[in-house]
Amino acid sequence: MKSPGQIAIMGGGSWATAIAKIVLTQSESINWYMRRDDRIEDFKRLGHNPAYLTSVRFDLNRINFSSDINKIVRESDTLIFVTPSPYLKVHLKKLKVKLKDKFIVTAIKGIVPDENLIISDYFHQIYDVPEENIAVLAGPCHAEEVALERLSYLTVGCKDIEKAKMLARQLAGHYIKTSVNTDVRGIEYASVLKNVYAIAAGICSGLKYGDNFQAVLVSNALQEMNRFLDTVHPLNRCTNDSAYLGDLLVTSYSNFSRNRVFGTMIGKGYSVKSAQIEMEMIAEGYYGTKCIKELNKHLHVNMPIVDAVYNILYERISPMIEIKLLTDSFR
Repeated sequence: MKSPGQIAIMGGGSWATAIAKIVLTQSESINWYMRRDDRIEDFKRLGHNPAYLTSVRFDLNRINFSSDINKIVRESDTLIFVTPSPYLKVHLKKLKVKLKDKFIVTAIKGIVPDENLIISDYFHQIYDVPEENIAVLAGPCHAEEVALERLSYLTVGCKDIEKAKMLARQLAGHYIKTSVNTDVRGIEYASVLKNVYAIAAGICSGLKYGDNFQAVLVSNALQEMNRFLDTVHPLNRCTNDSAYLGDLLVTSYSNFSRNRVFGTMIGKGYSVKSAQIEMEMIAEGYYGTKCIKELNKHLHVNMPIVDAVYNILYERISPMIEIKLLTDSFR
């Protein structure tokens, strides 16, 4: 595979829109799958995504829109999936075209609920996509900063390093720098965990804990991430790299982080439901927390931060009480 061929964006949210902007810097055209026809019509009428990153203008002559997932998959070689993880199965249930000959790129930072599978494992196990035909796209990279063309870094993970390099070249540009990695599963699990830790950081912010404590929280989160990754996918990796630590830092600290915003609302006393309604966006870490907790029942990794976030979100334990117990375990 010397080139990604025709690229399709699978999803219509902010990160999907940002990736479309990145891809179009070096591609003549893209296919773009969106579930809602009314959203597509509004996009065509306005020249931008009507709901996300509305400042980003697109040349509509270079985009082939469709709400027919089978049409988009059939006419594309590389599929970049950017749908929220809770909805991935719903989209794929409509699929009749085989995926195993496509190059699958997941930019979804979550786990498939109920299945408790990271996205790459889901495509491999359920849709028979060879592992060397699956890549993962990792940050640290917020969609809002891509829209502003602020310098950002992306890591492409793929077991086939040549395919990783090929995609990395396709995505690189004057405001996007890229690197490659073969640790697909480690990057994916780290992407799930950093959302959980960002919720924890937000909860602590909502409870008025300061910067000093946030630094201790994030350093403990990295240690916890290391323990989990070393157990679930042992590998000689350096989690100080930007795909791990960098993504953890930006998601925990940035005001663009929806998981941190969600956590802040919880810390201020919002219920989970009311916070979700007010945000009007998916906080992947909410679902990721439950999935990691379920996985860890079999792995038995010491994960006090994940446990605390789970207790707050799913067991309705007071954030004030749970975080106080957590602070006593830190050093």
